[in-house]
Amino acid sequence: MNNEQPIIVGLDIGTTKIAVIAGRKNEFGKLEILGFGKANSNGVKHGQVLNIDETIKAIRSALDNCFASNPNLEVNEVYVGIAGHHIKSLQTRGDIVRHKTEEEITQKEIDQLIDDQYKTYIPAGDQIIDVIPQEFTVDNFPNISNPIGYGGVKIGANFHIITGDKNAIKNINRSVEKAGLHTKDLVLQPLASSSAVMGQEDLEAGVAIVDIGGGTTDLAVFYEGILKHTAVIPFAGENITNDIKTGLGVLKTQAEQMKVQFGSALANEAKSNAYITIPGLRGMPAKEISVKNLANIIQARMSEIMDFVTYHLKQVGLENRMLNGGIILTGGGSQLKHLIQLTEYVTGLPARIGFPNEHLAGGHIEELAKPTYSTCIGLILKGYDDFEHDRKMFDKEYKKMDVPSALKRENAEPVVAGEEEEIGENEMNRRKNLTGFWSKFKDRIIDLFKEEEDKHL
Repeated sequence: MNNEQPIIVGLDIGTTKIAVIAGRKNEFGKLEILGFGKANSNGVKHGQVLNIDETIKAIRSALDNCFASNPNLEVNEVYVGIAGHHIKSLQTRGDIVRHKTEEEITQKEIDQLIDDQYKTYIPAGDQIIDVIPQEFTVDNFPNISNPIGYGGVKIGANFHIITGDKNAIKNINRSVEKAGLHTKDLVLQPLASSSAVMGQEDLEAGVAIVDIGGGTTDLAVFYEGILKHTAVIPFAGENITNDIKTGLGVLKTQAEQMKVQFGSALANEAKSNAYITIPGLRGMPAKEISVKNLANIIQARMSEIMDFVTYHLKQVGLENRMLNGGIILTGGGSQLKHLIQLTEYVTGLPARIGFPNEHLAGGHIEELAKPTYSTCIGLILKGYDDFEHDRKMFDKEYKKMDVPSALKRENAEPVVAGEEEEIGENEMNRRKNLTGFWSKFKDRIIDLFKEEEDKHL
């Protein structure tokens, strides 16, 4: 069955790294990773492509590494993540009067309603990236999540429209094309990350996804199954590294290394008598750096980022414990020690780390389940949602391909048909009840994990 599915490729162009991941769903609806490559990113600052040549080199380098992991792979089209502080969002309202009122509402009419929103007036120099319906109304009936099958004269909806700077979008597309690829779609990074780390229960409980990258911290807020707010905060991991470099008088590479190895987001948790020895430059004496001082610098910047998160939650009236699912931290910056405690202290909401492994098939190398790759995994899921709803053209002939040994964990147990039956009944029911994340916003409800029909019924 999985050879009837296309191979979909996500490309995450980040400030510190560029990642390429190729995936295909198996018969249990889980992603098997068929190619993986990453490279250091040089031409991107705060999520925006500034140096196209450097970005092209980095994309090609990540692609080469992806092909090295699986020489049989062909990559032509990619789903690309977009972020940067030029990203804005606005709320609009749209209605259409139906021609055939005696018939039930169809998907075509919903698509028409969504397409009409692309004509919304936005400032010159900006471009609409995505239009996401929130809740529908049919005549006088409000708060309908999926109006297909209803009858009525007028359909309306509230929309969340995401816009970005035309030149910034052009630079991304140009970099991708000059690297020999075609952009299948641009996807807002916090939405991609959200789909990778969030389950149906999170969507219903209400959560804030905080994706701490290298150049930006991306925020997506969900409440009562609806995307309520998106924002891009212009501070992230690179700002912390620069603060350490300036505050402690060390090189940027040393600052990054100290942050990753010894850093903590809570100064109170750092040992006051612990020191890091940094070798001196060109015959200069070695430097002793206090672990406590390092933690103070990290805590100051991380607290500022979390203050921004709290500010955005207040903007949409969702602070004060209204989000029962709390905050899900993801992205490379989420791996800082004691960040969960700091987040809970600053925001007053429960927090946890979001890993993309819920959607991955078992047996992959551990690297792939890191929060760093949430965006990339989410881009593949977005591609699958397009495929399952015939939104875009996909190749009709799919090559037979297995997970390459380079991406398999050593001594991993092979997944066999029938193993699903051994999973607990509650887990099976939970999976069957999961609805497609992307479809939730396009209101084309499908099961995210397509399980086989229970043959025993």
